[in-house]
Amino acid sequence: MKIHQLLSGISIPVTNEEQHFIDKHDSGIKISSLDEHDQWLAQGLVRKGVMSVAKDNVTLVNNLNEKNSK
Repeated sequence: MKIHQLLSGISIPVTNEEQHFIDKHDSGIKISSLDEHDQWLAQGLVRKGVMSVAKDNVTLVNNLNEKNSK
């Protein structure tokens, strides 16, 4: 691993479709407002640690700050 990779933070590989989902949806979206395919994408992003479900179990929250998400 190179120094600039360590300094830039941990990178998480996401597909183009997942990146489009991240760009399209802001933090704090309701899970029930997503269609079945978007819920599937969101579930994969939660598994990767990119997003998480809020304590209310209804809201999807983006875990990445703006600097690392693009």
